[in-house]
Amino acid sequence: MNIAILLSGGTGQRLGGDIPKQYIKVEDKPIIIYSLETLENSNWIDKIQIVAHNQWIHEIEKWAAEYCVDKKICGYSAPGENRQMSIYNALLDINAFAKPNDNVFIHDSARPNLDLSTIQASFDALSGYDGVIPVLPMKDTVYLSKEGQQIDALLDRKQVFAGQSPETFIYGKYLKANQRLMASGEILNINGSTEPAILAGMKMHMISGDERNYKITTGDDLDRFKEQIKAK
Repeated sequence: MNIAILLSGGTGQRLGGDIPKQYIKVEDKPIIIYSLETLENSNWIDKIQIVAHNQWIHEIEKWAAEYCVDKKICGYSAPGENRQMSIYNALLDINAFAKPNDNVFIHDSARPNLDLSTIQASFDALSGYDGVIPVLPMKDTVYLSKEGQQIDALLDRKQVFAGQSPETFIYGKYLKANQRLMASGEILNINGSTEPAILAGMKMHMISGDERNYKITTGDDLDRFKEQIKAK
């Protein structure tokens, strides 16, 4: 079974505004619905667990029913102190039905351009690995600066990649990787979903990312998405 964890617990502070960015309507459709539509329409996704603050659950349920993307939603999880804690809460909640050999597919609702082909490619690439992450090559020259004031080293950009979501993992192994970080308290220092897997020695497969699958973080990102949707 393949279980999607859709992260929708962010507050969108960097974007500003009265509501979190994932609930802003673009062409009269909440941003979270764009990802839910893709997950609902994918034959590779069996269930969807949503991470969201309690005060938004009713709205999400209403929107999901309105756009007919509620069939795979199996439950809701509370957001944590950081992104990885939110993921951990969802991992614990789906433990009621998930088996160790099932797969979890983690995506941000603030990345509304999720494509069906990316979902399929992620699961296709999982064979022989413990997880899959889409990455983008670095186009610019990449430097290392230890203190952010001067350049300390030149990195080989051919060996440096930018990670994206969605990230896919074998559920049992990934749960244990996060449990180890919870025990040590290190989970609060985790920035990317793949970090726990790497620290646990899980074998991760890199696949080609999608530049269109950007995360809406700033007002410019939101404007870009609005223009994109209007163009369609």
